[in-house]
Amino acid sequence: MNSDCRIKRRDFAAVAATVIGGGLGLARAQVAEGFISANERPTIGVVGCGLRWDKRVMVPNANYGLGKQFPKFGDIVAVCDVDRTRVARAGDIARQWSSGSVYQCSDYRKIIDDKSIDVVHIVTPDHWHAKIAIEAMLAGKDVYCEKPMTLTIQEGQLIREVQQRTGAVFQVGTQQRSGRQFIKAIAMIRDGRLGRLQRVTCGIDSSPTSPALKATQSPPEIDWDRWLGPAPVSKYRFKDGATNIMKHWSNAHYEFRWWYDFSGGKLTDWGAHHVDIATWGMDKTETGPVLVEPLLVEHPVEFKNGYPVRTDCYNTATRFLIKASYADGMQLSIRHDSDNGILFEGTKGRIFVNRGRLTGKPVEDLKDDPLPDGIMEEVYKGQPLADHVTNFFQALKTRAEPISDVASHHRALTTCHLAGIAARLGTNLQWDPVQEKVVGNDEAQAFISRPKRKGYEIEA
Repeated sequence: MNSDCRIKRRDFAAVAATVIGGGLGLARAQVAEGFISANERPTIGVVGCGLRWDKRVMVPNANYGLGKQFPKFGDIVAVCDVDRTRVARAGDIARQWSSGSVYQCSDYRKIIDDKSIDVVHIVTPDHWHAKIAIEAMLAGKDVYCEKPMTLTIQEGQLIREVQQRTGAVFQVGTQQRSGRQFIKAIAMIRDGRLGRLQRVTCGIDSSPTSPALKATQSPPEIDWDRWLGPAPVSKYRFKDGATNIMKHWSNAHYEFRWWYDFSGGKLTDWGAHHVDIATWGMDKTETGPVLVEPLLVEHPVEFKNGYPVRTDCYNTATRFLIKASYADGMQLSIRHDSDNGILFEGTKGRIFVNRGRLTGKPVEDLKDDPLPDGIMEEVYKGQPLADHVTNFFQALKTRAEPISDVASHHRALTTCHLAGIAARLGTNLQWDPVQEKVVGNDEAQAFISRPKRKGYEIEA
């Protein structure tokens, strides 16, 4: 590991537990929550400055984005994006949070090579996650990576290996793991309130479609070649007038989610959240399914050998019912047509949980028979309950494993990726969760990884 990375050689055992200073807009002379002094504030480089980081890069005065939580704990000193307009606005926003300097760049390698940076916050499209994360860890940095962690199963295997080799603290941005209702749901399962768990259903909604999008010149502010990065060469596509959050259809920025070149559609978008909670509840974070069956799949275009025959419109699955079966008989279903959330069914009852509610007879029974004291903290890896970003920075000072760790997320996301492969090929998949290989289907096994464009290979 890089001995020049300051955060890794600090004596975090000496960190004061008292929170000194809080809220946004902390100057660098102030003290981050949970750290000793101003010069113990970790430095942060942000790669990807879209609306997930801060919606104000698109809409002035908007109140959405995760980025504003980070300055409570450290100093954002660099922002990077291949969109010149976005990175300029991001620089202005980050400077509002700190009195120190914030530099802007379009090449993430400047942040990787900057030995003064301790933490890399990855907020790029999915196809860039693995390369940046691996290079950051090999450079001695800790990582907070938005979900889904990877574009392929092989990328998850590589990230897991590098994280174990380097000892980097790596939090995946599946923030539901820090949501109280989700933690309570897991605690209820662990306390036997549902009996023996039998079935889990993840409702993740259907995916959007688009009209045909003409290939056109990319906007002058976007370096389209660098935006593509490891993905195959393709034309920029755009059409105005959509009712989505972007107000247009395209294959860039937020709309990349609906193109298999860059993402896995809803199966790795909402699936990364809900299948993660399902896998946690089923206690399957160290294994995986043995059979994946695409019982219903509809794509907006025709597919041949797992690839869309058209490249001018969204192509990820729109409607689906995919069942994953485990060696012990437990079953997980991923579907588009049920309430968004997770339904756990056991021999003694069922509960449903999403971001708005936790319901079911076992939940009602808690009024007269509450959960044991401390069980939620036990579920939360013995750590104090906290929001997801706080948990990450607590892990930085203790070097403990954060709540959404690489290994468990890789296992959950593998199920999502397998569902996507089965959907694309229209065939059942037998999976060996020990060897992490598809059994008896070379065509499907080939989808476990994807070739990277020359110059953007991953070296681990």
